[in-house]
Amino acid sequence: MAHYTGFGCRCDRHISRRSLLLGTGAMALTARPMLARAANGEYEAMILGCIDPRMQEPMRDYAVGRGLIGQYSKFTIAGAAIGVVAPAFAKWHETFWDNLAATIKLHSIGSVIAIDHRDCGAAKIAYGDASIATPEIETETHRKAMGEFRKAVGELQPQLKVETLLMALDGSVIALA
Repeated sequence: MAHYTGFGCRCDRHISRRSLLLGTGAMALTARPMLARAANGEYEAMILGCIDPRMQEPMRDYAVGRGLIGQYSKFTIAGAAIGVVAPAFAKWHETFWDNLAATIKLHSIGSVIAIDHRDCGAAKIAYGDASIATPEIETETHRKAMGEFRKAVGELQPQLKVETLLMALDGSVIALA
């Protein structure tokens, strides 16, 4: 029997290896229907997000809130939409567009959701420190990049619906047209 203590809390409940394995098996059985789903089929969207570790959970929480779990593919690149359109990251652009085309072909997605975020280091790299000097300037920097992203999607994949969002570090979002 194991006695668990960790992360500053103490649990006096004893957990046997058998109950731990049974719990794991139950979790695996619960997850199995998602694994059985075909790789190709109709899914909702691709979410384009940033590599920033601070944003991974808020982006997942956003997807959960939208009911998208199991219904989207994810492409993660520094800057999200900025990484796809900024000249500083030109070598990355083709990779994103190839992945989007593959996602359309394999998953029959109907939309792409680009989620940029505040306090983005990639925005500084692409456009300089002044590009995020104030919340207003930062919003306009992202609005401009998102506009370029929308235009490019419209030209290259006109059948897709495009959503462009700016996420705060607390996970709240505003739509940028």
